[in-house]
Amino acid sequence: MTFILSASVDTLQLALLIVSACFLPLVIWMIAAGIQVRTRFQKYSTVASEKGYTGAEAARAILDANGMRDVQIIRCAGSLTDHYDPTTRTVALSQATYDSSSVAAIGVAAHEVGHAIQHEEDYAPVKIRTKLVPVVNFTSRLSLPLILIAMIFEFMGYFSSFSMQISTFFLGLAVVCYFFYCLFTFITLPTEYNASSRAKKQLVECGILTEAEVADASKVLSAAAKTYLVNFAFSLMQMLRLLFIVLIRRNRNR
Repeated sequence: MTFILSASVDTLQLALLIVSACFLPLVIWMIAAGIQVRTRFQKYSTVASEKGYTGAEAARAILDANGMRDVQIIRCAGSLTDHYDPTTRTVALSQATYDSSSVAAIGVAAHEVGHAIQHEEDYAPVKIRTKLVPVVNFTSRLSLPLILIAMIFEFMGYFSSFSMQISTFFLGLAVVCYFFYCLFTFITLPTEYNASSRAKKQLVECGILTEAEVADASKVLSAAAKTYLVNFAFSLMQMLRLLFIVLIRRNRNR
């Protein structure tokens, strides 16, 4: 970080060019990851599990096996909208997951229960992520207005150097906002990967899926994990791009 802050304008401009060039591959990766999640879920949604558990039944079985009978399982609207709500202690499963006895549905349901188990055990990344939620909700609403204000003062800066300084100040605030979002997406990675790891372990230990079926379910979960990875990479590049712009302006005004 010290090297970045003290880098020359030429070095920072080169870094900005490299970061900017990463956006197109990242967009392509993001689209590809989204398509892969949907196609894998659709593919393994046609593969019925040997034991015949539905997603809701699998979730209930894992929760009960871990002494979490007070955690409720509910339906939620949409497709692939499954989630765990720690505030109400509910596992929300979409229609395609709740009633389906497919390998894909059971894998997704078990993944969400994995989050419930994390919460029950005070898993450190989950605790950090939960504390970051209100901060990120606030800073996410601020980031775009700050950038727009910075652009307005940047335009005015063609007539006044003081306006350019104000523009740089607001852009710096936007960097801080993106930093918290970037941190949030980074903390999300171990949370999601760990939930999938717990899910696969529980599916075998509870006798819900066979080893071969877990391998198929794992393909769905790994595809979903890639979307979180690309989201982190994209947020990191956005933060770095704004940071380099701010540093270039600051170094030019020295």
